[in-house]
Amino acid sequence: MRVVIAEDLALLRDGLTRILEAFDCQVVAAVDNGPSVLPALTAHRPDVAVIDVRLPPTFTDEGLQAAVRARVELPGLPVLVLSQHVEQLYARELLADRRGGVGYLLKDRVSHVDQFVDAVRRVAAGGTVMDPEVVAQLLARRDGAGPLAELTAREREVLGLMAEGRSNAAVAARLFVTEKAVDKHINSIFSKLRMPPSGDDNRRVLAVLAYLDGADTRRFPS
Repeated sequence: MRVVIAEDLALLRDGLTRILEAFDCQVVAAVDNGPSVLPALTAHRPDVAVIDVRLPPTFTDEGLQAAVRARVELPGLPVLVLSQHVEQLYARELLADRRGGVGYLLKDRVSHVDQFVDAVRRVAAGGTVMDPEVVAQLLARRDGAGPLAELTAREREVLGLMAEGRSNAAVAARLFVTEKAVDKHINSIFSKLRMPPSGDDNRRVLAVLAYLDGADTRRFPS
């Protein structure tokens, strides 16, 4: 698996490189500033990019901006954001792009190396990995918006756990219910979000994106 890292702190950048290489990943580029991110991604076309939000020269949201631009030039580029901050505007734009894997983890909440490496692999494989705190902050201003307002408290809880990338079995274990009960909640969620069965669309992904983006689900094909 080929990886590009964008991280301005030298010790952390070197640490991430060493960790990934110890798990049979090839770090093809490791950059330390915003302007270098897009050229590195377009030149190397990695299997996944691990990008900090705030990079030089302004330390605002250069990393996320570069990630969004990169996914325009390289549709489906898997991106894992690894940061201390949740930047809502560009995060929503990144998450709303349904092409390719995406993840958002907070540095101080990644407690194990295996957890981080697993997240990188899941995103590279096209999955979604979200820190629960990121989900909470992105949803802070979305309560009561559109079809989401029709969900029950338990359905929102189930959908929130889905947004973290949990399987039905993991959701059931977390909520101390059966998988059959979780499946029932998920089907109800699909119905309330106007997502009928479709052979072309992954309704689970679309439901999570609707939840994270606060989107009007009528824009999704049915």
